[in-house]
Amino acid sequence: MSSYRGGGRGSGGGRGSGGGGRGEYYKNKYGRGGGGRGRGGGNRRNDGDHNSNSSSSQRSAKTIDYSKVDSYSNLLHTIHRIDGKSYPAYHDIEAAWKHENEGFTLMIGRAQSDPFAAPTRCRVVVPSVTARLPKEAYLTRIRAVACADYINRQFHAYCVSLRANESVSGESGGWSGPKGGDLQINCPGQHVLEQSAVVVTRNGDIIAQFTLNLPARGRTILGEKAIDIFERVLPSLVRSSLVYPALDSHQLKHHILCVEDQTWLRSQLYAKGLVAFVADGSVLPRISGADDRPMVSGPNVVHFKSPESMAVSFTLPNLQKTVVGMGVKKGVTLIVGGGFHGKSTLLDALQVGVYNKIPSDGREFVITVDEATKIRAEDGRNVCEVDISAFIDNLPFGKNTKNFTTMDASGSTSQASNIIEAIEMGSKCMLVDEDTCATNFMIRDEKMMELVAPEKEPITPFVQKVRSLYTDLDISSILVIGGSGDYFNVADQVVMMDCYQCRDVTQKAKDIASKAGGKVVSNESFGVVPHRLPVGAAFAPTNKVAVRSVAIISYGDIEIDLAGLEQLVSKSQTTAISYALQLISKIASNQQFSLRETCKQLDKTFDEVGLDALANGIFHGGFARPRSFEIAGAINRLRKVGTLVQKK
Repeated sequence: MSSYRGGGRGSGGGRGSGGGGRGEYYKNKYGRGGGGRGRGGGNRRNDGDHNSNSSSSQRSAKTIDYSKVDSYSNLLHTIHRIDGKSYPAYHDIEAAWKHENEGFTLMIGRAQSDPFAAPTRCRVVVPSVTARLPKEAYLTRIRAVACADYINRQFHAYCVSLRANESVSGESGGWSGPKGGDLQINCPGQHVLEQSAVVVTRNGDIIAQFTLNLPARGRTILGEKAIDIFERVLPSLVRSSLVYPALDSHQLKHHILCVEDQTWLRSQLYAKGLVAFVADGSVLPRISGADDRPMVSGPNVVHFKSPESMAVSFTLPNLQKTVVGMGVKKGVTLIVGGGFHGKSTLLDALQVGVYNKIPSDGREFVITVDEATKIRAEDGRNVCEVDISAFIDNLPFGKNTKNFTTMDASGSTSQASNIIEAIEMGSKCMLVDEDTCATNFMIRDEKMMELVAPEKEPITPFVQKVRSLYTDLDISSILVIGGSGDYFNVADQVVMMDCYQCRDVTQKAKDIASKAGGKVVSNESFGVVPHRLPVGAAFAPTNKVAVRSVAIISYGDIEIDLAGLEQLVSKSQTTAISYALQLISKIASNQQFSLRETCKQLDKTFDEVGLDALANGIFHGGFARPRSFEIAGAINRLRKVGTLVQKK
């Protein structure tokens, strides 16, 4: 690894299923009553599925003194002593325990109060002298993130191979039988995200955070199983995945260098006048909507090939190879073609191009600028004090659109709000698929304009604003368009997907637009987007906070629907957002920061402290770093009056 070269500092980044309360969690896991049980790992897929976010649990964890480190042998003696006792006796193991032979320290967080509570959070610290990572593996921030991601994957894979993620079973089964004993660590997807399950520190320490469902028989301690976990399973996991000699050094090096090269290429886009790049040979189709892995066989697997007229190349500093592909220039780009020919597949790949991928993903070098945002309509979403007058004005009964607020936005007003909110947060490229847009917001043809007088139509369609969005605000747009040729008049480049083959049809589209005549470009400037200030008090939850899925946060008595934030790729990101929202009440307590400044404060905290800043002291391994755009998106969707006010 001593030959590592190049690279800047940066950060990288599947969806899961919901959590639940203490009783519900175990009813789902063990059944709703008696009966026999087979061996199985339960329904939990990752650490983020069972967070409670309760401030009381955080306070309890902080009362444990981890500065006093006891010997690992005393941990085993303690478990022998409490074997068969009432379950709360597990509180005796809440401490730091050093394994002298293996060279790691185990910290056990607040032990679950009974077998049916959420599992106990644990942390293993492997110091650099034991981990023995070469310094080149964590020399920059992005390398440390990529290194931790690789180790996380090895830990998870070895945990599964040991069947350590499976709970105990017994002949009696049911509520009174043996249960628990499963060790779970967050399972990464196709994206390389900064996360809290495994962290490589600046000095080369490796920190792993996971949950352990302390084993029980009925409501008494199952000491034999607990000893097996701590004496055999956990040391084996450390030896096999948290020390460098146990890792495949060539795979680790390739993983790190590939991720760093993706970050480097993303940093080069603006210098070449681009907002996106799709490398030749990329595999864009996925196995299914529920499986983000690449499609590897079948007639639909067509490797991407750039049109010659749009081809650009980059020489990667680490991998020392030249990648050639399609460069998407700044401006207005259309993706056209017949149905089922790959238009949305290309856009889907571009929308996650803001994240780095694992080397075998197929989209490693499908790269989009960091500030790219997906835009869609969201019927029924709430909107708070957004100036949508650039698109919608002159509403009946004089409804104000410069300070638009509603609990039930229409398709057009929600899409207008999404665009303005993205601009407010600093978006530089908007990704739009007409299939998920409001038709009356996207276009208005000449026949309709003749029938409905302009002064009677409050909506200025996007086709009349997309040009000024670029010329006035330097915000590019990439649009999937299959039903309106009006966009030909405003496009800088047009690509056609034909049986998943990409062709440059810019000149043909412009010729068609010229022959058809007509003009859809508005001469008006786009206008100024005012900043808004979060109202801190509005973000204090009235009850517990739980993440139900990648798209749903139960925030006290309010449900936050994030389905419109299509660039969320992990439930762990949503979990991090649920905790970040609770910090807003402190950051924005005096309404002194704009929404964008508030999110920058969070980013600064993540950069300086890491994701543990979200839940200090509770060893939460279920976080993955969200972008500021998605944090702001959650703030905007908190269905509550008075969450934001326009800056005067």
